[in-house]
Amino acid sequence: MGRGGKRNGAGRPKGSGKYGEPTEAMRVPQSLAERIKPILANWKATRTDVEAVRDVVRLHVLPSEDLLAKKHPELRSLDDATTQLLPLYSHSVAAGLPAPVADDVEAMLDLNQELTRDSTRSFCVRANGDSMIDAGINDGDIMLVDTSIEASDSDIVIAVVDSELTVKRLRQTPDRLWLQPENTNYPPIVVTEATDLRVIGVVTCTIRQFVC
Repeated sequence: MGRGGKRNGAGRPKGSGKYGEPTEAMRVPQSLAERIKPILANWKATRTDVEAVRDVVRLHVLPSEDLLAKKHPELRSLDDATTQLLPLYSHSVAAGLPAPVADDVEAMLDLNQELTRDSTRSFCVRANGDSMIDAGINDGDIMLVDTSIEASDSDIVIAVVDSELTVKRLRQTPDRLWLQPENTNYPPIVVTEATDLRVIGVVTCTIRQFVC
């Protein structure tokens, strides 16, 4: 009897690993490794149809900041090195009758810290149009976008759809994925396998100027 070599039936059956399907070894840049690890950690062997569609239409790794800025110059990154402190008074402002004016300052606010989880992964962009007016986002409002938050159902997101930048509410069901405007004059954007969709980040708040 010969010895050595691979025995028939030996080893782990194909598709029996933690991913539920055959795997392939590849090399990735070190700068992307930490972004890819969470995707693999959350991978499910059994996925719904909408999850399968999302794998096709959504880029899990964002384009570089330089590339994104060149394609969409309206996106403005926050400067983490610049700190502008504003006073926060300890008394709230009455919306009814006027309240006595007080000089008590509770704290000095850094808006980078107050409005963002991580200012190095956040940016601002100005709304253009009225498709999100029922969500309180008016034409000209400045939106603060956090790219560190994983978008989920009902989040308002900034996305690139077939090379066009848009802000919409992300909606999904077990068999559908679409971008929903908050204005009945606009139709939803239904996502299919043919859609080139990249979710850039989640809108966390807006800045509206009453006096220019």
